[in-house]
Amino acid sequence: MRIIKVDNSTAKETFISFLQSQKLRVTPERLDLLDEIMTSNGHFDAENFYSVVREKGIKASRATVYNTLDLLVQCGLISKYRFGDTTSRYEKAFGRPRHDHLICLNCGEILEFVSPELDNIQTKVCKQHGFRFANSSLQIFGTCSKCQKK
Repeated sequence: MRIIKVDNSTAKETFISFLQSQKLRVTPERLDLLDEIMTSNGHFDAENFYSVVREKGIKASRATVYNTLDLLVQCGLISKYRFGDTTSRYEKAFGRPRHDHLICLNCGEILEFVSPELDNIQTKVCKQHGFRFANSSLQIFGTCSKCQKK
């Protein structure tokens, strides 16, 4: 998958503008959490993210981490998913193309893919129904190639 190189200051400006528009405080902790997400790759859950930021010396409470993740989802900088279990997972959305997921039911591996064919089908279906597309998320559950070899 092609990742678009984005200046993290643009993400920070987006988040600051969002917080101000919601009349919320722009705190160093919130900005530190955003910086950590923007420099990471892959999917993460809130508890693991909390552990990582604590290990890195970022002083943010568990509540601040959870609340900041919710705010980042609201302003579109990260996406939130449930991949068949009870744990929500997140990934940065800012500067990334829309993509879908293959989830292995055995090992939990999450593979990302982009399919122009699926995008074309979505566009066609939306057009047929006079529907204005905003976003979509496709999750395909199955067994990855590694687990099939076991």
